[in-house]
Amino acid sequence: MSLRLTPLSAALAVALTCWNTLAVAQATLPIPDEVLGEVVVSGSRTATLLSETPVAIGVVHEAELKRDKPKTVGDIINRIPGVYWNDLGNEQHSMGIRQPFNTNAVYQYLEDGIPIRPLGVFNHNALNEMNMAASESVEVVKGAASSLYGSNAVGGAVNFMTARPSLTPYASVGVRYDNINGFKRIDTVASDTWGDLGLRFSHYSSRRDHDNWQEYSNASKDSFSLRGDYKLSASSVLRATVIHTNLDSATSGGVFENDYRNNPGKSINSFTYRKDKATRANLAWEGELIENGITTVTAFHRENDHGQLPSYGIRCPQVAGATICTGTENNNHVESLGLDIKHQQEFAWLRSRLVTGIYLDRSKNPYVSNNLTVARDPVSGKYLSYTPSATLAGKRDYEAEIDNNAVFAQFEISPTERLRLVMGGRYDAINYAYTNKLAPGGSSNFGAPNEDRKFSSFSPKVGATYAISTQTSVYSNISKGFVPPEVSQLYGSSGIPDLKPATYNNYELGLRMAFLEGAVKLDSAVYRLEGRDTIVSFSLPGNQSENRNAGRTRSQGIELGLTLEKGAFDARFGTTIAKHRFLEYRASSSLDYSGREMPQAPSNITTAEVGYKPIKDARVALEVVNQGKYWMNNANTVRYAGHTLLNVRGYYDVTKGWQAWAQVRNLADRRYAYNASSSYTGTGTYTPNLQNSYTPGEPRSVMVGLTYTFDSK
Repeated sequence: MSLRLTPLSAALAVALTCWNTLAVAQATLPIPDEVLGEVVVSGSRTATLLSETPVAIGVVHEAELKRDKPKTVGDIINRIPGVYWNDLGNEQHSMGIRQPFNTNAVYQYLEDGIPIRPLGVFNHNALNEMNMAASESVEVVKGAASSLYGSNAVGGAVNFMTARPSLTPYASVGVRYDNINGFKRIDTVASDTWGDLGLRFSHYSSRRDHDNWQEYSNASKDSFSLRGDYKLSASSVLRATVIHTNLDSATSGGVFENDYRNNPGKSINSFTYRKDKATRANLAWEGELIENGITTVTAFHRENDHGQLPSYGIRCPQVAGATICTGTENNNHVESLGLDIKHQQEFAWLRSRLVTGIYLDRSKNPYVSNNLTVARDPVSGKYLSYTPSATLAGKRDYEAEIDNNAVFAQFEISPTERLRLVMGGRYDAINYAYTNKLAPGGSSNFGAPNEDRKFSSFSPKVGATYAISTQTSVYSNISKGFVPPEVSQLYGSSGIPDLKPATYNNYELGLRMAFLEGAVKLDSAVYRLEGRDTIVSFSLPGNQSENRNAGRTRSQGIELGLTLEKGAFDARFGTTIAKHRFLEYRASSSLDYSGREMPQAPSNITTAEVGYKPIKDARVALEVVNQGKYWMNNANTVRYAGHTLLNVRGYYDVTKGWQAWAQVRNLADRRYAYNASSSYTGTGTYTPNLQNSYTPGEPRSVMVGLTYTFDSK
């Protein structure tokens, strides 16, 4: 019998060999000290040394957020190796974390450890509901994390930590303007503590004018957060947060091949829109009920309202000069009440710790959609107007009640001074109660009949960390993630498909090191993510389709991150080299994409930045972003060539409290696309200008800003 090693398998074998060798050679060295002493929360749902966390986690700290003035969430998290927030315009986005760029429900988005949306109604744009001005830090868990966070935490979990009230008076006001996007924004923060009560108010409002480089791309967003911390006693505290965001955006959509090459600022849309409103309220009590134990009880409420006339929902005959198309207008609403109870118990025996809890989520999801007839100009291809369609097929009006009950536990123990073992799991029980408010079935095709449907899943995790030296730590991790069918996948047509949750097994090895007395830090990982029962769209005769558990996927890669802080210089380098493949995917009776690479999966993504402080009160930095080539279609016949961008940012502290800053994006003025896809199936006639679509990136732009900060400490 012969064993064939892939490059990743070889890397795993080498890493394991190095691990064992180093473990023996360094057997007398103590555990890592403060050199690797960074503390994270998301890997165990409680404060834990990163060196003792057996999972890949990237962190963006408060100092970086204040220094770099991010415009989007992507500006925050894309500096983490293996993480890419893909800009679709006006804070709309797709995501790629150990997955291709996609809009699938394979990520969990959290705020202070609480999901910002319930399962079953994932929204790939959900991070536009975050208030960036209110975030103290962001942690990204890469790989399957369902053992702690439940469904959808497959590619990763993104956890935004709200900023705590300051102990002394603090206030900040900032304004910014972008020269070609017509983009303006104002940020405000006010915070203080009076005795046992601390309050922090955070806000930003942004506007994008009609007059900018891209047609039909105006938008507005207002985001407000209020956090209050009240000290009840020496061992207990009460925390409350309220967050509201309101986004109103025109959606320019993509452009076809010819316009991408010659007129990327063109939009064929003139009425498509997205209107997102989200309100979240959390009330958490944290205290010591048992000696050496901390209990946290969080009650939460969510209300989300998403109305849209989506550009991607407009369908036209695949012939030149078509004048009549179809579209849809819909509203997807969510209301939730939930309870998250967590207890952390420390034991003296072998430094062991138990983290356990329960999670209860009750959500209502009313949804309504109407069909549209869309008029199209045959010469320019622009969509001119729309009217309600007389066609009833496809109309929807339903409500789903979603119940998610879960219990979780994680046990950590150190059999030796330098070895830390972690074992955990979570059991989720899910129920969908679906009510169709229209007449189901029949010639009108008003949707599926009423029903209750149950799912359940157990998500285990086993991991270990080993302190090779005071400056080196290694870890391994095996974990499982799961994704139940979305409400829309089950009830979006006249019949109910027989779907079960997709499952993903994650395997990874990691190495963390520090050099030069902590001035240089390395964080690296090798991983494989195996997906089974992936839900895919299967094409049927008569231009119909249905969802099926018909896919198996494999994503594998290497992530590498380096940071440097030495004197006047600082630098970071992050790269991921990955392959994402369909192991099994029959898209129809005649189309089999098994063995093909998944589309929109760059071969590599690399970001690097070098910063220099010529004087104490100023910094300038050059950033390089390289995105490798990828296939635009499942058949692997149409390819995007990738791109490399240069960005420059800098600031100057003019006088006490006042800071002026500037950013130049796409310094070399390159043409590039945030997103490139093709509907060409690999058979029949290939027509690029009808089948290829691009979300074009901005030409060179300059953003300038001025910030005033009052800090009495």
